[in-house]
Amino acid sequence: MKNLLLKIRLVIIGGVLFSNIISAQPTRVKEYAKHDYYVAAYIWPSCHDDPMGRKMLWPEGIGEWEVIKKGNPRYDGHYQPRQPLWGYGLDNDPEVVEKWIDAATDHGVNVFIYDWYWYNEGPFLESALNDGFLKAKNNEKMQFYIMWANHDVKYNFWNYHLYKDNTDILWDAKVDWENYKIIVDRVINQYFKRPNYFKINGEPVFSIFSIGKLVESFNGSPEETRKALDYFREKVKEAGFPGLHIQWNQGGGSMMSDEAARNFKERVKVMGFNSVALYNMGGLNEDYLVYGSNSRRIREQMDSILDVPLFPCVSVGWDDTPRFPAKGIKDVVHFNNTPDSFAALLSKAKKYADSHPDQPGLITVNAWNEWVEGSYLLPDMLNGFGYLEAVKEVFIEGKFDRY
Repeated sequence: MKNLLLKIRLVIIGGVLFSNIISAQPTRVKEYAKHDYYVAAYIWPSCHDDPMGRKMLWPEGIGEWEVIKKGNPRYDGHYQPRQPLWGYGLDNDPEVVEKWIDAATDHGVNVFIYDWYWYNEGPFLESALNDGFLKAKNNEKMQFYIMWANHDVKYNFWNYHLYKDNTDILWDAKVDWENYKIIVDRVINQYFKRPNYFKINGEPVFSIFSIGKLVESFNGSPEETRKALDYFREKVKEAGFPGLHIQWNQGGGSMMSDEAARNFKERVKVMGFNSVALYNMGGLNEDYLVYGSNSRRIREQMDSILDVPLFPCVSVGWDDTPRFPAKGIKDVVHFNNTPDSFAALLSKAKKYADSHPDQPGLITVNAWNEWVEGSYLLPDMLNGFGYLEAVKEVFIEGKFDRY
């Protein structure tokens, strides 16, 4: 009897141990694989009456809408001008942005990344964020963060109708230490302290678009630039945060030579960036599917060389012909550019996030409202809510994860 009881106990203990081992394995895998997804859409805040904008670029008082409305077809079947379903609302109108926030969060977009500018020793286009988003009654449903879009602007870049062939520099994005300190103080106190400012591990995220221009601002030296970024970090800590997450941002990029890849990795390291993000997909092609494949190869190369997180970006499309009179069919994404194709690429970005469980599930989308570049999630007269529905299918309904 004692032997029988001992055998029963051993069987029970063994079964429990085996059961625990079996049940522990999937649980551990699930914990690592599970992500909170941050689907972050870029906002280009040009469609309102900014004082500098009215004076130098868009005299009609409706911002870049005046250029968007003048878009003209360059080939048969070319969808220009783009026609917003909700009309030409101003992006600094809180009622307009309240509708944006509801539509975005209903469909799985939960972060807005605002392009943010500083020219001529002052802010530019800031009203979209300050008066549109932050005064929207429902703004705390949506997280946000800033991408300092510190690039030069040529006279004819944002309104060739006014300036024709004038390619002189209208605004130089380089800043001196005095202005840099003003910027640091401004973004900490005006934005970082907001409860819905996007943070990683408690650290506010601050993205910088033109790394070359940033380095130029500090004597062309990556080491001096590191000192400037470290100053920013210290000021953020003094404000009560554990630190600052500084994000290297750029256009979609291209395939790099071995030497270029090494230099890229070294610059990210020397200047102390915490992550790398992309503003749009690289590898532009007329065929959206080829465009997407090109961008994924670029992403794979970047991911293989970087020691910091790389966050994927998916573009809705590309058509910036309203800005450039000489551009035509070969400069536009026009084959296979559909909401379904966009959803498929989003699902690949989601898989990338799942395969990097040690980093936040941040996926950027170009863009929320880049009407002038033909890349927007907002509903229009051609596709309705198609692109927003694509986001919903991937991140809320899990359509691409069922089989």
